[in-house]
Amino acid sequence: MGVINRMATAIAGSALAALVLMTIAAVIARYVFDAPFHWTEEVSGLLMIWIVMIGAIVTERDDQHLTIPVLVDVLPPRVQAAVSLVVTGLSVAILGYGAWLGWLLAKAAESKLTGVLQFSWFWIDLAYPVGSVGIVVFLLAKMLRDLRTLLRGDH
Repeated sequence: MGVINRMATAIAGSALAALVLMTIAAVIARYVFDAPFHWTEEVSGLLMIWIVMIGAIVTERDDQHLTIPVLVDVLPPRVQAAVSLVVTGLSVAILGYGAWLGWLLAKAAESKLTGVLQFSWFWIDLAYPVGSVGIVVFLLAKMLRDLRTLLRGDH
């Protein structure tokens, strides 16, 4: 998991840095030199989608997704683990199905090209299945922890 952690953080950070630098360069080119970069919209859209999906992986890794634990927090640890196991299992099923549909979408868009740079929409559409699978990896690890708590009564 350490390799996945570092890789997800490095990719998201690098993409964000590239997006910021590219946006600054595009603004300067457009308003200072009156020579806009026409490709920046496509690249920034691609980077933004990938940043969001990889950011979702990192957020799941750090267990920082929005939750409302008011009711669950008052339950005993084993019941909390059981509730978490059910909710996480549903999340895995939904994300797994979404990843499959996203893969089908990406494959269907393989021959469709973007307007300016003419690269395949496959790379844009691939962000969702990759992000979903990345989240599922961390959810499965969480399910194993919850299952251990449920079976052994670990705290």
